[in-house]
Amino acid sequence: MTKVLVVEDMPSEMAFISSLLREAGYMVIEALGAKEALEKISQYKPDVVITDVVMPEMSGFELCRALKKNPETEKLPVVVCSSKNQELDRLWAMKQGADAYVTKPFTRDDLVRALKSVVM
Repeated sequence: MTKVLVVEDMPSEMAFISSLLREAGYMVIEALGAKEALEKISQYKPDVVITDVVMPEMSGFELCRALKKNPETEKLPVVVCSSKNQELDRLWAMKQGADAYVTKPFTRDDLVRALKSVVM
């Protein structure tokens, strides 16, 4: 079973994303921010990370950059899931090392398609 770490600072969004993923057959690990995500990545070794962009302390872009610069996590796929829907936002995410980008609002199919595109 694929382990997905969901990084989202809004509890309602976290619950929504987690329930969609569990319904689709994924094991879900939750982190309420990027710093907590870094701890959980070393603890749980997820197969993929889904992260929001706008979060306190450390943005999803910063999290993505940190993961891609670390030799232990550089191959960990990152899906950015954000309400930022401009092409510039998508390009910036890819420049930070994101493997896929999903804009809010999204459907379960959108999310699962993005996960399948990055997890072999």
